[in-house]
Amino acid sequence: MRRPWNIVDQPVYSLATYADGHFNMNICTYVTAVSMSPKMYAVAVYHNTKTLFNLQNTDTAVLQLLSTEQIKLVNILGKNRGIITIRKITCTRKINYNLARLSCFRKCCGFIITKQKTVIPSGDHELFCLM
Repeated sequence: MRRPWNIVDQPVYSLATYADGHFNMNICTYVTAVSMSPKMYAVAVYHNTKTLFNLQNTDTAVLQLLSTEQIKLVNILGKNRGIITIRKITCTRKINYNLARLSCFRKCCGFIITKQKTVIPSGDHELFCLM
């Protein structure tokens, strides 16, 4: 039997962040709506990542729901750390459009431009409440 957290039968998101002149996108599967009014999402962001660094240095991000057409992006955005390995933006530039310096995929199912509300240390992730 597989561990339930290794079975992805849920929406896959990407969080686009921009801080100090550096852009990054990652893969987020630990995402859930936590409030209807105002609309808020909880997003868990892994420690020691470019996304976490960016979120600690700005309060705006784009949370985008990926489509099934974008399944190949999971390896690019999820298995390559922006701090250490590659500049992910060069891999994804052809399919992005810009929203006030924050990029979003053209064929994503939907997106939300978010602002930070709360941050909670949570094990090997930081839990961000975004609205």
